[in-house]
Amino acid sequence: MTWGVHVSLAARWLDPAETEGTIIPFMVLYALHDALVKPMPGGLNTPSLAESWTLSKDGRAYEFVLRKGARFHNGEPVTAEDVKFSFDRYRGAGAKLLKEKIREVQVVDPGRVRFLLKDPWPDFLTYYGTTASGVGWIVPRKYVERVGDDGFKKAPVGAGPYRLVSFNPGVELVAEAFEGYWRKEPQVKRLVFKVMPDDTTRSAALKKGDVDVIFQVNGPVAQDLRRTPHVRIVSRAGGNGVFWLDLPDQWDPKSPWHDKRVRQAASLALDRQAVNQAESLGTSRLTGSIVPRSFEFALPLDAPPYDPAKARQLLAEAGYPSGFDAGEFYPYPPLYAMGEALAGYLGAVGIRTRIRTMERAAFLTAWREKRLKGVLMGLNGSGGNAATRLEAYVTTTGIFAYGVLPEVEDLFQRQAREIDRTKRQALLHQIQRVLHERVMHVPIYELSPMAGISARVEQAGVGLIPGYPYSAPYEDLRLKKP
Repeated sequence: MTWGVHVSLAARWLDPAETEGTIIPFMVLYALHDALVKPMPGGLNTPSLAESWTLSKDGRAYEFVLRKGARFHNGEPVTAEDVKFSFDRYRGAGAKLLKEKIREVQVVDPGRVRFLLKDPWPDFLTYYGTTASGVGWIVPRKYVERVGDDGFKKAPVGAGPYRLVSFNPGVELVAEAFEGYWRKEPQVKRLVFKVMPDDTTRSAALKKGDVDVIFQVNGPVAQDLRRTPHVRIVSRAGGNGVFWLDLPDQWDPKSPWHDKRVRQAASLALDRQAVNQAESLGTSRLTGSIVPRSFEFALPLDAPPYDPAKARQLLAEAGYPSGFDAGEFYPYPPLYAMGEALAGYLGAVGIRTRIRTMERAAFLTAWREKRLKGVLMGLNGSGGNAATRLEAYVTTTGIFAYGVLPEVEDLFQRQAREIDRTKRQALLHQIQRVLHERVMHVPIYELSPMAGISARVEQAGVGLIPGYPYSAPYEDLRLKKP
């Protein structure tokens, strides 16, 4: 089965330790690696390499019993030492917070591992057992220590349903079925991921039969594919993905973005429904929050109406009657057409930007390293809850946070310690209300992702895992018999 992939695959996505606060690395992780607990068709926290776990009465210890017979691609068994090692070397999304909360990881015996928390933490399994982070995905300690981090990225060994055959960064990844996978032997024997960032190139490859599945199908491409007899379009509402504009210069007192009225003007300038219609045939849901409504503890917030006249009035009140130069606009790769549309709406009210396109891995690195200024188009489709989504963008431990409101940081720390669900929800709702009222982001819509699938595919795995936009579990995929 072959995928036309909309992003240029990065080598770091082969290593769970470097998982970013986005969903794209899991496209690779679900194939090559496995986790103690992970989202599966049966639920968000499905036992995988761990067959069971228990929580102590005081809420400070999680003990996992590893699955007997689970092994890595090199034949070595998955042990508690590997679990501890994987946690210790993790440096991706949520790493700082996780290591602040967890006092120690104990190897009880080869088949049992215990996580000792400093205090009860209700989000431990949300971070450890969902796509909110990659910390629970396990790598083989002995192999990584022998080849080193760089060697591991070149030749990763995992415990997933497929093993790596070849990887040409930015071009192609090929994997073959691992017959020793504990859950089941995959029916599809070979997976091929071909990098095709251009929408029309992916669409043409699908229609021609060169690829079997494509993701991130935009409106015009979807309309065209629907007229193709041997192709079907799958759309899923209620996903985890949210688009928004991130304004990192708002933390600079000298920047126009520091003025709330300017941020309000940018929000009012956007015709969200027109963009929704163009990009997803109107199936996405407009929103006033970066937290999807489907998440636990989400506060439903509506997007403001499209009102360019009010936007110009606010800019004038803020001292910019002729608008201002807002620098560069970075669309979320490869959604450049959507970025140009949003930049056009800003420009129409006087917020002038220059589109700058980047490849996705480079974009995420620059965003994470706080090197991007101007206007960023953000997208996050990772799982979790309201707390895990907010952590990455609005807290001192957030890998994409350019600045932090002290009030929000205080509320976030309080909710992280709160065991009472009702009280915790109230604190998280308060955070979302503050962010909304102060216009710290410009949310656009919750994405209803569309995928294109060829007729030779019986089960593409799209939508099997709730909220997950790509194919998975790969071992459940099926091709039609000739």
